[in-house]
Amino acid sequence: MLVNGKWTTDWQPVQKSDEKGRFLRQVSSFRNWITPDGSAGPTGQAGFAAEAGRYRLYVALICPWASRALIGRKLKGLEALIPVTVLNPTLGAEGWAFGGYPGAEEDPLFGARHLHEIYTRADPDYTGRATVPVLWDMKQGVMVNNESADILRMFDTAFEALAPSDLRLYPADLGAEIDALNARLYDKLNNGVYKAGFASTQGAYDEAVEGVFAMLDELEDRLQGDFLFGDRLTETDIRAFVTLIRFDAAYHGLFKANRRQIADYPRLLAYLERVLRLPGVASTVNMDHITRGYYSIKALNPNGIRPTGPAHVARLLQAAGAAG
Repeated sequence: MLVNGKWTTDWQPVQKSDEKGRFLRQVSSFRNWITPDGSAGPTGQAGFAAEAGRYRLYVALICPWASRALIGRKLKGLEALIPVTVLNPTLGAEGWAFGGYPGAEEDPLFGARHLHEIYTRADPDYTGRATVPVLWDMKQGVMVNNESADILRMFDTAFEALAPSDLRLYPADLGAEIDALNARLYDKLNNGVYKAGFASTQGAYDEAVEGVFAMLDELEDRLQGDFLFGDRLTETDIRAFVTLIRFDAAYHGLFKANRRQIADYPRLLAYLERVLRLPGVASTVNMDHITRGYYSIKALNPNGIRPTGPAHVARLLQAAGAAG
C-alpha cells in the first residue's frame, strides 16, 4: 500500500481487521461527482461537468466493484462518451498493474506501470490502497471518484443530455427501498464473501458465512418477478449480479463460502441468465480474468492453481453471448 505517496510493502489482501478477526474494507477517498452542469454532487467539490471524452474509467475485470461501473456504462449507453482502460487481473507485489496479460491494456495517459502511480498523481501524499474503479478527469488531470456506488449512480443521470435513456437505475419512487436493500446486500453478500474469505478467526468466518447464505436465501425468496424490484431493473440488480456471477467460480471454493452454490438456487440461477442477456452485460464478464485474478491471491492460493470450471457458468456466458 501507499504511505505518504510511497509504496511501502507487497500487496496483501487484508490490510486491516478488527479485534475479532473481521475483515475491514478501506473507505474510498475520492468522492467528487460528475453532474450535468458541473455543480457539486452529494459529496466532494464542484467543477466536474458531463462532457464527452473528458473522463476515463480504469477497471479490472476481476473486480465486482469495478464491474458495477462497467455495467452502468453499458446499460446507459455511455461507451462513446467515457473510454475505459482494463488492468491486469493479477494482483502483484505492487497491486494492480497495466498490460502484461491478454485483454489488459497499457496506461494511455501517463504510461504508468501500476495503478498506484495514478493515485499519487491525484495526491502525492496519498496513504492507502490503490483500488478500482477509478474515474479520472483528463481535462483537469485529477481523480474524480474511486467509489463504485457513486460512479454507478452518477452514470445513471449525469450524461442524460448527451446520451438520453429511458432506463433509470435509481428511480425516485424506489429510492428509500433501494437504499435499504443495498445496505443489507453490501454487508451480508457483496462484502460478506470477502469477510468470509479474509476472516482471521473461526468466529469471524462463521459470522460472515451465516450472513452470506441468509442473504442468498432472502434473494431467492424475493425473486417473484424478473428483477429484485419486480419488473424494474435497478442499480440493486447490478450490485447483486456482480457478486452472483463470481460466486460459484471464486467465492464458493477460494473464499470457503461453500454451503451451496448459486446453481443450487433455481430463481437466482434464472436471474443470472436474465441479467446476462441484457444488452452489453455479458461483455463485462471475463471469467478468465476473474479466475486468474482471484486465484493469484497467494495468501489464499499459494501455488496459483486455478479451476477450469464451473461448467454451468461457462454455459450461461456462452448462451448470453450468442443471444447478444
